[in-house]
Amino acid sequence: MFPMRADTEPKAQHMQIDPRVMDAVKKYEAGMPVIAVPYRGRKLRYALPGKTPLWRVQTLFTKEPCTIEWLESIEPGAVLLDVGANVGMYTVFAAVMRDARVFAFEPESQNYGLLCRNLVGNNISDRVSAFCCALSDEAKFSMIHLSQFTIGGSCHSFDQSVDFKLEQRESPFIQGCFSARIDQLVADGVMPVPHYVKLDVDGFEHKVIAGGMETLRKPDVRSLIIEINPHLAEHREIIDILAGLGFQCDPAQVAKAARTEGAFTGVGEYVFRR
Repeated sequence: MFPMRADTEPKAQHMQIDPRVMDAVKKYEAGMPVIAVPYRGRKLRYALPGKTPLWRVQTLFTKEPCTIEWLESIEPGAVLLDVGANVGMYTVFAAVMRDARVFAFEPESQNYGLLCRNLVGNNISDRVSAFCCALSDEAKFSMIHLSQFTIGGSCHSFDQSVDFKLEQRESPFIQGCFSARIDQLVADGVMPVPHYVKLDVDGFEHKVIAGGMETLRKPDVRSLIIEINPHLAEHREIIDILAGLGFQCDPAQVAKAARTEGAFTGVGEYVFRR
């Protein structure tokens, strides 16, 4: 028999934690702040883990008023595809205010986490399916290049380190990610043909359209709202492609939506309808 040997491992010692840190942990476990936004007899609830999500709530009705108008035109119970859902500002609006069936795609990890929290907070998990995935013109594993490592941030780029002008830039963080095509998602039964499509992916809108051409040809698709940068040839081509599928946009609406100052001057939401 082998002789018994005393345990020579040092006994675990509890690290001394500043009481203020412990108090912060308790508050965090109790839940992050949530704001309830009353609107037309209902409430939209958004969690606020930082300044950027708070800003998104503060500008919900003023940042893109034409998007709110478009969302309010969605027929109750219709299917909405939200591409570039961020933390779910418009996903929540559509599900709560229009009882829409939403398929939301957001590839950035922190935004996706808050998007899911907002679904739970509004009790709409039965009406919204959220995917931590980019949509593009091909299905592949690659990287997403972040413009900033901030909850609620935007202007991230999948597979290329570029900004919303499709110009090269450095990224402070690169996250593993994968992409899918709208056509394949519909063919595989992941989602039905959407009646409405909201598309805002900061420069790569043309790739999403290219990956969904078969779906967009179907008459069930009634309307799209797309953030278009008219300075990009790829984006100007989107207008012609959709016109070939029977979608038209109103020049007055486009002019009203266009930014008039700052880095995004000229960029705006184009509403396409059949």
